Amino acid sequence: MKRYIAILAILFLTGSFANAQNIPSWKVLFVQRLISQSDSVLVISFWATFCKPCIEEIPYLESISNKYKDQKVKVVLVSLDLPDFYPEKIERFVRKNNYTSQVVWLNETNADYFCPRISKSWDGAIPATYIINPKNGYQKFVSDQMKPAEFERELKNAF
Repeated sequence: MKRYIAILAILFLTGSFANAQNIPSWKVLFVQRLISQSDSVLVISFWATFCKPCIEEIPYLESISNKYKDQKVKVVLVSLDLPDFYPEKIERFVRKNNYTSQVVWLNETNADYFCPRISKSWDGAIPATYIINPKNGYQKFVSDQMKPAEFERELKNAF
């Protein structure tokens, strides 16, 4: 019986850490490098755990992008959470919400510095989504919550 309980405990722990994600801390220069070196359509979502529109948007960003996975779409969720949230609170939140995309934390606090390095039009509002296709030069930056149909249309435009 003890052996059975031990096996169940191991299976439970293995299963609960299977979705765990180590969230790296990035500077805006890493995001810029990702954009410049991408070989696929890239969807970058700037979000935070305390932003309700962000939380509503992420599930359909992931599911719609997954629908086009054969066309090489990569989603990166860039958390703009406060330093106190990194990494434990963000990792817990990502695990609880079953996010499957790569998640990174932007280790920058000066929006006047990092926002214009992403888009000259970005005033810092979130959610903000940047869709890029380096192969054809497509770029779309939206500093507002996108509706599912709008996001899918823009994603299709990127191909």
